[in-house]
Amino acid sequence: MAEIKLASEVRTEFGKGAARRVRRADRVPGVVYGHGAEPVHVTLPGHDLLLALRTANVLIGLEIDGKDALVIPKAVQRHPLKGTIEHVDLLTVKRGEKVEVEIAVHTEGDLAPGANLLEFVQNTLLVEAEATHIPESVTVSVAGLDAGDSIVAKDIALPKGSVLAGDEDAIVIQVVAAQAEEPSGDEAAEGETAEA
Repeated sequence: MAEIKLASEVRTEFGKGAARRVRRADRVPGVVYGHGAEPVHVTLPGHDLLLALRTANVLIGLEIDGKDALVIPKAVQRHPLKGTIEHVDLLTVKRGEKVEVEIAVHTEGDLAPGANLLEFVQNTLLVEAEATHIPESVTVSVAGLDAGDSIVAKDIALPKGSVLAGDEDAIVIQVVAAQAEEPSGDEAAEGETAEA
């Protein structure tokens, strides 16, 4: 995974008013923490951060007070209506270090013939991977699965260098039979009247 460089500035003002001023300047308030160090409050360029976060578990290179830091996003708060980033928590990582992250689960293939539906019980998997080699997602084949079939976490082949960190017996995907919609009381009554 490529590392994205972002310019950060240490934040000295706190509170709602200060956060609003930061956002008006198209910057995002954030906190960098990890490795037992004191949390560092920073601001990041809003548009560049938004573009970077389009990649799941993106690796970001920051310069904080003249020192380089490698971070991954841990929590992103977005505005409920605008979708803009309100705040970001960043976890400091080191090259070669293992981290636990959630990766997206995608499917490929067609289910067995019939009125079956694919249900995602979990749409992400918790995995442990090297911080500089975090997979973006994992693809699972659902070809030929029929109603009642399911795929559990331990049955999913993970990318090289990744190991499952969550419950290995957790159901990730299951196939359910489509429910036929029962006619409502009015439709049933009309049917009976037509037959009479």
